Amino acid sequence: MRVHVADHPLITHKLTVLRDSQTTSPVFRALVEELMTLLAYEGTRDVRVEPVDIITPVAPTTGVRIADPKPLIVPILRAGLGMLEGMVKLLPSAEVGFLGMARNEETLEPTTYAERLPDDLSGRQCFVLDPMLATGGSLIAAIDFLLQRGATDVTAICILAAPEGLEAVEKAMYGRDVTVVLGAVDEKLNEHGYIVPGLGDAGDRLYGTV
Repeated sequence: MRVHVADHPLITHKLTVLRDSQTTSPVFRALVEELMTLLAYEGTRDVRVEPVDIITPVAPTTGVRIADPKPLIVPILRAGLGMLEGMVKLLPSAEVGFLGMARNEETLEPTTYAERLPDDLSGRQCFVLDPMLATGGSLIAAIDFLLQRGATDVTAICILAAPEGLEAVEKAMYGRDVTVVLGAVDEKLNEHGYIVPGLGDAGDRLYGTV
């Protein structure tokens, strides 16, 4: 497994505003989309391409295009939906699937309550979107789900991670073709399984529900 922390001043600046408890839901949503585009740029460095011949206004040349089968973007509901638009803007030819996962607040274990994915993901590159890598349970379950359906490599893009969750994912994904792209790694998890200092519940802050 590979881990890439996107160390960029624009990402750090936007993260600072995102963390602020006074940031409103509309601003929060806009910032998540902007951050996602920056992180997606890092996460798609190894997206598969194939050569294509074209004719410019001056001369013939050879370029590249996104290869088939098209990449699959998989936001984890519900907070991952806030990241989808930023990813699709950068990779408009990709297909989109959905995984609905919830965390039991007592056991901190994930449960899958909905999925809308192709039955066969053989040969597909998949990009999983989940804002917060906290305990790592949901992300591990989501990646396992995709690999079991035949995905050949998976990139997870998260805004923030806790060291404990990142360690859990690294342990579970040892030897697998998995990449995790992060905006930042925070200090720790608290006793309730929330990232510290973090930014709170990303889903609640995206959609204004408490």
